[in-house]
Amino acid sequence: MKLNELTAHRLHEMLINREVSARDITEAVFNRIDEVEDELKAYVRTTKDLAYQQAEEVDQKIQRGENIPPLAGIPIALKDNICTKGVHTTCSSKMLENFIPPYDATVVEKIKENSAVIVGKTNMDEFAMGSSTETSAFYPTKNPWDITRVPGGSSGGSAAAVAADETIVALGSDTGGSIRQPAAFCGVVGLKPTYGVVSRYGVVAYASSFDQVGTITKDVTDCALLLNVIAGHDSNDTTSVKREKVDYTKALIDNVKGLKIGVPKEYFAEGLDPEVEKAVLESVEVLKSMGAQCEEVSLPHLKYALPTYCIIAMAEASANMARYDGIRYGYRTPEASDLIELYKKTRSEGFGNEVKRRIMLGTYALSTGHYDAYYLKAQKVRTLIKQDFEEIFKKVDVLLAPVTPDVAFRLGEKVDDPLTMYLTDSLTVPANIAGLPAISIPCGFKEGMPIGLQILAKHFAEATLLQVAYTFERNTDFHRRKPNYKGQEGGKN
Repeated sequence: MKLNELTAHRLHEMLINREVSARDITEAVFNRIDEVEDELKAYVRTTKDLAYQQAEEVDQKIQRGENIPPLAGIPIALKDNICTKGVHTTCSSKMLENFIPPYDATVVEKIKENSAVIVGKTNMDEFAMGSSTETSAFYPTKNPWDITRVPGGSSGGSAAAVAADETIVALGSDTGGSIRQPAAFCGVVGLKPTYGVVSRYGVVAYASSFDQVGTITKDVTDCALLLNVIAGHDSNDTTSVKREKVDYTKALIDNVKGLKIGVPKEYFAEGLDPEVEKAVLESVEVLKSMGAQCEEVSLPHLKYALPTYCIIAMAEASANMARYDGIRYGYRTPEASDLIELYKKTRSEGFGNEVKRRIMLGTYALSTGHYDAYYLKAQKVRTLIKQDFEEIFKKVDVLLAPVTPDVAFRLGEKVDDPLTMYLTDSLTVPANIAGLPAISIPCGFKEGMPIGLQILAKHFAEATLLQVAYTFERNTDFHRRKPNYKGQEGGKN
């Protein structure tokens, strides 16, 4: 198997045993990028010079006999809404097309402190507003399992890059499912941590009370290793939670005996594809056969989750997007006769249609006469949904559910139908509304396309989440199957 197809933990073993060098690994990744990127379009830009410099530093440490952390020398891709000092961070938008941050996001600082190798910035839906990576101002990304299909979004570039072995691990951000949904579509592992576990400092905001940086990896072990690096309190982020440092690799235990698993019936409602439902329920049986206790549960207010999310997220997007006015930074129209025209032209030319749509809907929900009817009511329903989860987690340890109603759809199929596109996030937004940790892991296939199993836990119970995911992974082989895309040594599905 080629180096770029291996996991981070396997490559770490090879590095410390001096079987390979960090440069060898980095070169394998860039060779793969050169081979497939013209078609796949997972990256907005690569950072080859920076990557080889970082790899050389790791190799020197190894030569000196120094201990290296688990992610040292491991190639990582960063979603392009995560500020990286000296590297364009565009949010796949025209508005920030030429923006070069003067500082690193906290997660990037942590990545650098642990000597990981940054190979590039991945494509995404513009300002993270989308579910297919088709709203990128540059180009759509394709799914390596089937290049006629979307990779999901908004972290579609990161998920496609991991699935196609164009990187070893990646970071994404999850506002309403933007890590888990593309992870499910691309057959990889995607974790959204509890809100506040990972710093949002230096991450370009879409909807601030929902946004959370998380991991996209090839297996659950790599997920735990990467979470160890990026988790932790940050005084620069007022939503960051002060907690004792946790070693998430200690949760990688192949045992669920006695754990209580809830299967919420609201996740299996009308619109769920029968094959997706079958794959998820078979996954429940796998864990049940290993000693987990399973029962059907109910979250009565879950049916209001999607409209609640849309109102609040779009209201927050309206506020966050107000900073792009052509004055402070970002795109500025070259032609304007006065200040008002400058604002209007800059924003109309600099934003894409989906961003404009969400700004307008959010502004409407916050406007005089509509605030109480929409935004305030949505916040009250958000509290009810959160309370439903709190009650359920008094009875069970985790919840099992589908990630998406169906597998990845065709490019162009839904991009002109916003309401249908929003429905693809209907099963992921509840975790963001309640601030819960949730993970997507591969659990089956439909017509050759991956199906994702979603596991949710109570606040700060990432360890339990990882234990269940790891146990399922160890007793199935879905995570070992790769797309047969341009020479990948993938298993047949």
